Amino acid sequence: MSTFFNKPFSEMPPVRGVGGGLLKRTKGDKYIWGIVILLAITSLLVVYSATGSLAYKMYKGNTEVYLFKQFAFIVLGIIVIYFAHRINYTLYSRFALYLFLAAIPLMIFTYFFGATINDGSRWIKLPIINMTFQTSDLAKLGLFMYLSRQLSRKQEVIKDFKTGFLPIIIPIGIICMLIAPANLSTALLTGATGLLLMFIGRAQVKHILSTIGIALVPVLLLIAVAVGTYDKNTEKQTKSVAISELKSHGRIGTWINRVQDFMYASDEETPYQVQQAKIAIAKGGIIGVGPGNSEAKNFMPHPYSDMIYAVILEEYGLIGGAIIIFMYLIFLLRCIRLFRKCPFAFGAFLALGLSFTLVIQAMANMAVAVNLVPVTGVTLPLVSMGGSSFLFTCASIGIVLSVARNVEQLEGRIPPTSPQGEAVKPVDEVEEPINKKRIEKELEPQP
Repeated sequence: MSTFFNKPFSEMPPVRGVGGGLLKRTKGDKYIWGIVILLAITSLLVVYSATGSLAYKMYKGNTEVYLFKQFAFIVLGIIVIYFAHRINYTLYSRFALYLFLAAIPLMIFTYFFGATINDGSRWIKLPIINMTFQTSDLAKLGLFMYLSRQLSRKQEVIKDFKTGFLPIIIPIGIICMLIAPANLSTALLTGATGLLLMFIGRAQVKHILSTIGIALVPVLLLIAVAVGTYDKNTEKQTKSVAISELKSHGRIGTWINRVQDFMYASDEETPYQVQQAKIAIAKGGIIGVGPGNSEAKNFMPHPYSDMIYAVILEEYGLIGGAIIIFMYLIFLLRCIRLFRKCPFAFGAFLALGLSFTLVIQAMANMAVAVNLVPVTGVTLPLVSMGGSSFLFTCASIGIVLSVARNVEQLEGRIPPTSPQGEAVKPVDEVEEPINKKRIEKELEPQP
């Protein structure tokens, strides 16, 4: 020990060597890594603040329980991101079909035997660890991995309805129909993201518009029922026995009530959580009331998940809320950059599809908080309190970073290596190059 301390400083090992190996193995887009870290820090602060009343209810005022719980989820999530990004993304293409097929029976099982929380059967309770698992998160991840694989393989026939369009739209329809009974908003967002990805993948616009028209039929029917059955006198709100039975079936009544509240409710009749969200936004103003000083969080039913953006607006003001939006937009722009720079179809579609689903979900959550759309049950990715949704979000980001790492390898900025340090090929034989000139030519407006 004494000989060690007697060595000159020039002979001592550098301190950075302790974590240097890990840092050297951490690749991918640095902007995305920075956004992940910033959103994780925001999550830790806001969740700790928003769970105060829940801690008093569940743990007799021990507010540190949820702080350490969220910190554990963040650490676990970063580990998931790290290992997901170290895997060559072409390997995800190989088991995309298996993950997609596995999600279907899990969704069916959840519908009939899933745990019911907040009037929705969306979860499976895992034994031993006693943790709930939202199967729709797995289904979305499997869907977009499989969708990216199909789009990359069918570029030559993508314009054909039978051989190009149907094999891609059918999986989207299956997953959306399985998600819809328990979570209509998530099903609509998933379907919209899938169609957007198909549009970018050069599918026929007329086929996409036809699909949108078909999908709008049940949505417009739901709105029509909500409008037709609404009456200020609640005793006359259901005008027929048939309508009354329809509203009592599953979550249809909840959907109708939410549409009616959004369209017709006055300030006094606005749903309770929407009222509290408006109060939070009004109190926050431009700069907010400061971290931990939110009052509306003590009255909102779910300030740590569905309505966490309202807490952010109250504590950090309009400036803090704008910064959160800006970070999600930067994340999307960096993923669009990956799509443009990745010369292989599967990686390009994979990065874009996973980024679209995360950013669209974030925008939907924030739109609910400011009362731009009816109340939904979607969380704010990487910010809402940790759970299975948080970990699947981290897995998606890890896959996006895997694509970014591969792009860096192709650009020669880092040598192509496997997680074990062995040299590997940067791409796999399942990939098909994107003919950008051909795509740009076909996307040009026709005279």
